[in-house]
Parts: sequence; structure tokens; C-alpha cells
Amino acid sequence: MGSVYILWLRQLKKYFRSRSRLIGSAAQPLLFLLALGFGFGPIYQKAGGGNYIQFLTPGIIAMSILFTAIFSGIEIIWDRQFGFLKETLVAPVSRLNIMIGRTLGGATVACIQGIIVFLISILIGFRPSFGLLWLGFVFMILIALLFTALGTAIASVLEDMQGFQLIMNFLVMPIFFLSGALFPLQGLPKTLVLISSIDPLSYGVDGLRGALVGGAHFGLFADFTVLAVVVALFLAVGSYLFSKIEI
Repeated sequence: MGSVYILWLRQLKKYFRSRSRLIGSAAQPLLFLLALGFGFGPIYQKAGGGNYIQFLTPGIIAMSILFTAIFSGIEIIWDRQFGFLKETLVAPVSRLNIMIGRTLGGATVACIQGIIVFLISILIGFRPSFGLLWLGFVFMILIALLFTALGTAIASVLEDMQGFQLIMNFLVMPIFFLSGALFPLQGLPKTLVLISSIDPLSYGVDGLRGALVGGAHFGLFADFTVLAVVVALFLAVGSYLFSKIEI
């Protein structure tokens, strides 16, 4: 397990040593919270939805975790181009341990990012329910593991940064916008409801919202069960594809 710990620690050190990354990763969620939260807040309230900041914040927390986690897969391509991945793979360590270490590291960084956004949201008016706060952190961990594993799986079969970014743009934005992070899932056309039900982030956003402010659309048990199953599936797929990397 020493190799897993070292790779996990490497991810954290890279994150905390990059001040620009720390600042930049908090800027986009803050912009969404301020621009959308206060911009559409009056309209949302007039429509009978209540406080939009309360509704929006769990979705923005999930968004920050999603972006941080899935783009951690880019580091595999960087490591491949600069030779670090080759040195790692030829070491007397199983590829499964390497993949686990990288995934746990990326997921930990994504969770830290989610916690930072959570703390910022409290400063601008978000008032969570602290009774199920621990469950909210559980959903953060599941979202981070899921999309870190997905990013690793995709990066394992790509060799150039441009291809990764193209695929991520076609995946990340639809996953985010169709998850119910910005709007309620109730009353949508049946086609959108069906697509949102297939989107795994929908269950993460719904679970976070249910834990932090109440009113889960699918139900907390369903959210947890679906996420846990999809996490296990993506970890298995990511491990298999990573084991097939050729340098």
C-alpha cells in the first residue's frame, strides 16, 4: 500500500503547491454562485421556488467536484508525454495500485475543492441543514470517485491532449447541464427527464441537495445506491483500461 499512498500524496502536493490552481478552481464556482444565484434569484422566487441560492449551491458544489475530478485524467497524458508514467509503470508495483493511488489522489483533491466551494457558499448566504451534513460529504466522495475514475478511463485510451479536451467537452457540459444542478427536474419534458435519469451526476446533485437542504427528487437511498453501483462500475472499467496502457 506504500505505492498507493505515495501516488495519493503526489496528487495533493501538486494541488497545494499550485497557487494559481487553488485560486482558479474557486473562481468559476464563485462566479456561478454570484451571477446565477443573485441574477436569477428574484425570478426563481417569484415563480414560487423559494431561495435560489439554497437550491443552486449543491449543484455548484457538484459542478466543482465534477470538473476537478474528471480533468485529473489529463495528468495521465502529461505524465505519458514527459516520461513519468513510463517510470511508474516499469516499477515493481502493480498497475492496479498505481490506478488506485492516482484515483484516490484525484478524488481527494476534488473533495477538497468541493469543501472550499461549500465554505464560500456559506459566506454568501447559503444555510445548510447540519443534521445530514455528514451524508453530504459522503455524496461528495462518491461524485469525486466516479468522475476521477471516468477521467482516468478516458485518458488511458488517448495519447494527445487535444483529443482528451474534445471528448471532455462533449461529456462534461451535457453531464452538468442535464443533472438538475441549475434547475429543478420536476415538470420537465419526458425526454429531458429520461436523459437526466440516465445522467449519474443527477443522483449526486440530488443526494447533495437532499442532504444539505432537503427535498431529494429521487430519494436519498436511491441516490446513494445508484452512485455506489456506478462508482464500482467505473472503477472496474478504469482499472481495466489503465492496465492496458502501452508506453
